[in-house]
Amino acid sequence: MDIESFERLPSTQTYLIEALQSGRLKAPVAVLALEQNAGVGSRDNQWSGGKGNFFASLAVNLDDLPDDLLLSSASIYFSFIMKKTLEYMGEKVWLKWPNDFYLNDEKVGGTITRKVQNVLVCGIGINLKKSQNGYSSLQSDISPENLLNKYIETLYEFPEWKQIFSEYQIEFELSRRFSTHMKTDKNSLKKAEKTSLVDAVLCGDGSLLLGGKRVYSLR
Repeated sequence: MDIESFERLPSTQTYLIEALQSGRLKAPVAVLALEQNAGVGSRDNQWSGGKGNFFASLAVNLDDLPDDLLLSSASIYFSFIMKKTLEYMGEKVWLKWPNDFYLNDEKVGGTITRKVQNVLVCGIGINLKKSQNGYSSLQSDISPENLLNKYIETLYEFPEWKQIFSEYQIEFELSRRFSTHMKTDKNSLKKAEKTSLVDAVLCGDGSLLLGGKRVYSLR
């Protein structure tokens, strides 16, 4: 996978999506920025920060992904592989459903996944050294460049979804102490409401049965 590196970008995901749509870049490709000041997070939040933290986005052709991976499972798939990469590099993080990296009870990063034509784009932000966005950090000596290279190496083993899911099922129990944001009506203009995960049922595609409704992990 080719990597484009920058000292600073507003958003690696915005840059990559625009480059894919214009034909300037083609998957598989990754974009890394040492600083980011307008990163895209879940629910239109921003994920920004300074040097030493991790800001990257990757584009992978859908045809290259495992046959048993549904689009609705992609957020957990890409996120859990990053969790395993960090674990291999000595960091004790865990994945809160569906896309947030936690150290103990504190959020340190997250992913956001989006389909663009026949390509899946995954943006990842992790506070490796210090927090400038209101969340905690790992206080890690891992460099962004090394983390991206190791992540790509791990991702390109392309484990089957059933393998990732079997491991994540166990880790999901840690999420029950937390809440997720869920819209009671997808057409409503109201903001998503926080809903406890204590009674959530994790389905085989990574979605949840929550309060009698199906909530999907792709975001």
